[in-house]
Amino acid sequence: MREAGRILALTHLELEKAIRPGISTWEIDRIGEEIIRSYGCIPSFKNYQGYPASICVSVNDEVVHGIPSRDRILQEGDIVSLDAGVIYRGYHSDAARTHGVGEISKEAQRLIDVTRESFFRGVEYVQPGNHLRDIGRAIQDYAEGFGYSMVRDLVGHGIGANLHEDPQIPNFVSAGRGAKLRPGMTLAIEPMVNEGRYDVVFLDDDWTVVTDDGRLSAHYENTVLVTEDGYEILSLIGGNDECRKRM
Repeated sequence: MREAGRILALTHLELEKAIRPGISTWEIDRIGEEIIRSYGCIPSFKNYQGYPASICVSVNDEVVHGIPSRDRILQEGDIVSLDAGVIYRGYHSDAARTHGVGEISKEAQRLIDVTRESFFRGVEYVQPGNHLRDIGRAIQDYAEGFGYSMVRDLVGHGIGANLHEDPQIPNFVSAGRGAKLRPGMTLAIEPMVNEGRYDVVFLDDDWTVVTDDGRLSAHYENTVLVTEDGYEILSLIGGNDECRKRM
C-alpha cells in the first residue's frame, strides 16, 4: 500500500501540471490512466461498479464522481477536483485534490485551502486508541469555522485489498464514537466541503453528485496508515513531513 500510495501521489503531481483552461475532462482522464499504467498499476476506478473512467473529474458545483467527457472543457476561473485510485499488487490507494484552473477568485482559493487544511486537522487525531468521531469532529470544526458545510451523504472509508472497506469515516460528528483506531488500519480520509449548504443531488447518470444550491465544492483525500504511535500518510509526497511543515 505504501507503493500504491507513492505512485498515486506522483500521478496527482503530474495531473496538476495538465490543468489549464481549454483542456477537456476526458483528456485529464486519459493522461491519468496513462500515468497509472506506466507504473505497472491498474486504475482502481476503471469499471468499478460500472464507473466508465479512471479519474473522477468534478468541476465547480460537482462534489464527486464527475464523469470525464470530451465536451466538458475547463474554463478560466473553474475549480476542478480530481479523485483517483491505484491498484499495486492487489492493494489500493485512494486520493483526491482540488485545483484552480488559471486565475480563480479569492473565495474559490480559500475554499480549496480550507478543505485541504481540514484534512490535516483531522489526521492529527489518527492515533491508536482514538475513535473515528475524533477525526470527523476536527474536520468539521475547522471547515465550519469558515462558514462552510460538510457533505453528509458521502463519507470516507477503510481501504486495503478492496477500494471500499469498513469502517465508514464521516467528516462530521456522527452518532456514536465510531471504531477505535488500531495500528495497521488503513483509512481513506476525504473531506468534501461545500461553499454553501451541505445538501447534495445525485444526477441521472447515477454517478455525478452536485451541490443542491449550485455553489462550489472542494475535495481533498489521502490514504492514511495507523501506526503504533500515530499515522503515516501514504498518498502524499513527503507524507508526514508535510504535516510538520505546517506546525
